[in-house]
Amino acid sequence: MSYDVIGIGNAIVDVISHASDMFLDQMAIEKGIMQLIDRERAELLYASMRDRTETPGGSVGNTIAGIGELGLSTAFIGKVKDDALGRFYATALEEAGTAFPLPPQKVDLPTSRSMIFVSPDGERSMNTYLGAGADIGSGDVPDVFEGSKILFLEGYLFDKPEGKTAFAEAAARMKAAGGQAAITISDPFCAERHRADFQRLIAGDVDIAIGNEKEWTTLYETGDDLDAALAQAAQACRIVACTRSGRSVWVWSGDSRVEAPVTPVTPIDATGAGDQFAAGFLYGVATGTPLDVAARMGVMCAAEVIGHVGPRPERPMIEAFREAELV
Repeated sequence: MSYDVIGIGNAIVDVISHASDMFLDQMAIEKGIMQLIDRERAELLYASMRDRTETPGGSVGNTIAGIGELGLSTAFIGKVKDDALGRFYATALEEAGTAFPLPPQKVDLPTSRSMIFVSPDGERSMNTYLGAGADIGSGDVPDVFEGSKILFLEGYLFDKPEGKTAFAEAAARMKAAGGQAAITISDPFCAERHRADFQRLIAGDVDIAIGNEKEWTTLYETGDDLDAALAQAAQACRIVACTRSGRSVWVWSGDSRVEAPVTPVTPIDATGAGDQFAAGFLYGVATGTPLDVAARMGVMCAAEVIGHVGPRPERPMIEAFREAELV
């Protein structure tokens, strides 16, 4: 079977809870960013959660699930242990219509999980334990690329050497199959840690790059000058998308820029907003819509997901696209 869109990334179970700003301070949780934590701290934070919603997550996993719910055939390549959380992850993804071609593995580290604390303003603070998911390597990449259109990769893979090999293997197989590769920068700190690798990838190995304004300015070290950062990116990469925190989304292709308007709202939970923007946007690209329409699709998916707790849409977004006459 061939898949329209394939993702590869960290397979992480998201554990979401509400928390006050005082709680974040008391637990030394830095608000609004993703922090990597060890197993001991993961157990401490899990025990401190007063309410929990568990869902299969990971940035690219969320995006691929969103694309699948829009009607394209999808697969997500991620590594989980054959434990309770790992089996939950694989089953939940497949029940939602996304193939999980790498079954739970007999490995030492437990399945990855991220404790996500949602503040009263909707901001999310992620505390991620990189267990089995971060150990995905080139040998874990199944041969499922023939006939596929887009491969979507996450920057977080570069936090461990094994992830880099998986990234390279998947990108090479997709290129050989005649498809396109896309990347999400993932996080400003990720852009800083892997600046040289990301700039090289954007210039040579990927066709579509997605990030927010802070990620782009960090990657190209342009301070507050977003235009300068995106100009460099657009010279290197065929399609460059930038989300801008409640302002219109910009998409560059060569010297041309299109915009998709955003209506600012106070989010209930911003978890997954960027992931679902990518889902709508890549769906549009995969189905051949103009870039401004693809960007509007991304904005609509992001707007829906921030209106409730959890990283995936609750409303069928393909119906919303039809109502908006985008499809």
